[in-house]
Amino acid sequence: MRKKASKEKVMEAAIELFNVNGYSGTSVRDIANKAEANVALISYYFGSKQGLLEQLMANFLEGYLSLIEKQVDIAEKKQNHAYDCLLQAIWDVMVYQQENHHLARFIHREITLDSTLIRELMSTYLAKEKHLFETLVETGHKNDEIKSLPSPYFVLQLRGMMTMPFLHPQYIREVYHMKPHDRMFLDEYFSELAKWIASHFKEGVTFIEETYNMQEK
Repeated sequence: MRKKASKEKVMEAAIELFNVNGYSGTSVRDIANKAEANVALISYYFGSKQGLLEQLMANFLEGYLSLIEKQVDIAEKKQNHAYDCLLQAIWDVMVYQQENHHLARFIHREITLDSTLIRELMSTYLAKEKHLFETLVETGHKNDEIKSLPSPYFVLQLRGMMTMPFLHPQYIREVYHMKPHDRMFLDEYFSELAKWIASHFKEGVTFIEETYNMQEK
């Protein structure tokens, strides 16, 4: 007789199977077998495979956005430079993706597809992400930290750089011979990304790099 599976175990099984086989290539029975659960339990928790997908995406994106929201709040209250808050938000988001790299890869991949669900995600979570990063930049400009407002493509470029290592880890392994899920890679990649961000800000704004890449591993 199978052990009773927890909701978390079902979600972990789904993440692994969705990441390897894709959403369409994974059945509810596949998930049940992987989680050592019965199909009725999955129906009870999520209603359907679509419901499970929606919860995984919502959980991931809400956690992702909460990290940026925290830094926007700090910048708007002038508890830190918007520059530092922007870098902290980027660092936190990248660590979050690395810690959840299987789910991050699957969700970033799904977002490239066109469906009613993805359009809803675009108009809610991803539009909010754009707004939050633009708010950090605008706050920095208002506080005279930024040379000039960057182009309308700034957030688009930033998002691409933040998600690329988690969407295409095989490319990084096979072409660059680096380990995309290793913290050393993240430290080095973030350092280069921070230089790009710094080009939009005035000289002299305090930024302690140790805050980001010298944290306890």
